[in-house]
Amino acid sequence: MIPVYNCIGYLEETLNSVLSRALGPEYMQIAVIDDRSTDGDVQGLVERVGKNRIEYFQQPTNVGSLRNFETCLNHSTGHWVHLLHGDDRVLPGFYAEIEALFAAYPEAGAAFTNWHQDNDADTTETQGLEPGIIKDFLIQNAQRLLVQPPAIVVKRAVYEKVGGFFAVYYGEDWEMWTRIAVHFPIAYSPKKLAYYRYMGKNSITQRAIATGQNAADIIKVIDIIQQYLPPDQRQQVKRIARFYYAIYCADLSYSLAPTNLRSAILQAKGALKLSHNSKVFTLLLKYLTRHITKVLTGRRLS
Repeated sequence: MIPVYNCIGYLEETLNSVLSRALGPEYMQIAVIDDRSTDGDVQGLVERVGKNRIEYFQQPTNVGSLRNFETCLNHSTGHWVHLLHGDDRVLPGFYAEIEALFAAYPEAGAAFTNWHQDNDADTTETQGLEPGIIKDFLIQNAQRLLVQPPAIVVKRAVYEKVGGFFAVYYGEDWEMWTRIAVHFPIAYSPKKLAYYRYMGKNSITQRAIATGQNAADIIKVIDIIQQYLPPDQRQQVKRIARFYYAIYCADLSYSLAPTNLRSAILQAKGALKLSHNSKVFTLLLKYLTRHITKVLTGRRLS
């Protein structure tokens, strides 16, 4: 299931990545669920690239990403559901590896692989994870997100049991994978077989970071996740998660400062809302000092 909204510049690459690795239509459904995109002729692209292999469904009105995901789940017919966003892609061997994981660990409710990200740097989320069923996935994922959407496949029966995505537009997947882990084991392969476009143009991620909505949604997700955890671990996990994402927002603030000072300030405020740990204050002060030094140095050079 490929949910899309205004990502036509990436969609052909996404579709080809699936088509080149797809099983026949009797084994694998492929469908694009379009949330009334306005950036081009999505249906025409699907018909040209898909050559009748890819289904196309367009929402009657723009319903937002959460309801578009819901349509994807309702439209799907297979036993396993892969939500592949329209700006991401899969790499050779992805579906075979997922099938092997479910065969080796039939008790798993979901299975995921490692993935590449924009800059192709090592994904810190998966460092230290052992192949197979991940021990304590619930607690580990509640502390910080361990998996990105293009890399994970969920059994249809699992979605039917736990329900759909809700509550936020940034971090809805984090809440979902944690909720699934309450009820089912999660299987993992360290092979990098998916590609996650973290900062794609006009992506939900990019828009949320630009407005500071990401920090507010992170706080909301952390609070929701509390109900999924053993009572004796809730406060510790909450403290760890809020500190981890405070550092994340502080790092975003520093990276945005040279090109988007307003968003950088919003990320710094988000970091302080997430945690009052002295290390967060110290890091923000260090980043502020570095930024001011760069600005003053640049003015002297000019």
